[in-house]
Amino acid sequence: MNVPYADQVASGDDAVRATLAARVDSWLPSGTGPEAGFRNKAKLVVAGRRGAPTLGILDAGGNGVDLTGCGLYEPGLAAALPTLREFVADIGLTPYDVPTRNGELKTLLVTHSPDGELMVRFVLRSTGQLGKLQSALPDLQQGLPNARVVTANLLPGHRAVMEGEEEIVLTEEDTLPMRLGGVRLHLRPASFFQTNTTVAEQLYRQAATWIGELAPGVLLDLFCGVGGFGLTAAGAGVREVFGVEISADAVSSARRSAAELDSPTTTFHYVAGDAFHALADAPSADVVVVNPPRRGIGDHLCDWLEHAEVEHLVYSSCNPRSLASDLDRMPSFVVERARVLHMFPQSTHHEVLVQLTRR
Repeated sequence: MNVPYADQVASGDDAVRATLAARVDSWLPSGTGPEAGFRNKAKLVVAGRRGAPTLGILDAGGNGVDLTGCGLYEPGLAAALPTLREFVADIGLTPYDVPTRNGELKTLLVTHSPDGELMVRFVLRSTGQLGKLQSALPDLQQGLPNARVVTANLLPGHRAVMEGEEEIVLTEEDTLPMRLGGVRLHLRPASFFQTNTTVAEQLYRQAATWIGELAPGVLLDLFCGVGGFGLTAAGAGVREVFGVEISADAVSSARRSAAELDSPTTTFHYVAGDAFHALADAPSADVVVVNPPRRGIGDHLCDWLEHAEVEHLVYSSCNPRSLASDLDRMPSFVVERARVLHMFPQSTHHEVLVQLTRR
């Protein structure tokens, strides 16, 4: 931080290109977005005391540091946070105190859409204050009329995670539409989505352009999430998209978005399963898209791709180091095109998109 954005982009490009120098010879111009006001999601630890909460992080002593004024948040998201802090204080929700392990409200997870709507998730230790939250829901909706989805997430016990497995939806709507170009992606509470909407749109559009030029009949979309890559590529002439994602919620979202898209030329099949082990049921594909977690796709999937009858691979990575390792495991593929996308300004993390063709 405090490094001029142009210098951040230049140093980030240099770092990524050095990491992948053994496999990538040339690069397309990098994708950038705003250096501030870009983050569509806030993950806020709740601390302080009843009637005077803080929303942000904890210091070394376990005390709350309020970050509702953080400059990374999209303007619509930033505008909502003081109202949420006041709401927590007014209805008397008890912040969870990490040192003593007392209290109920652990975190607030807030997502902002391009249409200005919000998903607000209250992460509670138990159902002890759930009734209080349910009763005050009309007050929250009056203060934040753009809060489309409001939920209570239950995270019992003392664990270093942001959310639990049980979600109680308090509103009529249970998805937050994220409009990217001509596609509406539906986010359910536990769905993953890139934190930078502006750059995410560039990422999907670039991948769709490459896929369209390859003109595949069948696209296999692994780690597909809510379907961003496959749904965007539908407009590029793909006949069939087969998506695999471990999150059942994300698969439900992808199916809903596909139904709304109602493409006359593309059929969609989304299944819930581990992409590392779902390959036995996958169809023969002309192009495979992978968007794995930071650890990459690993030995098993690299080996499968290396020996499968797949001619083209589009790999979206948030970790150039694991991408470099995976590319080394697939020597039959050569990188045709590569692009850095600066998804995370003010940090040393970057998104990389590469298109590979079998030699």
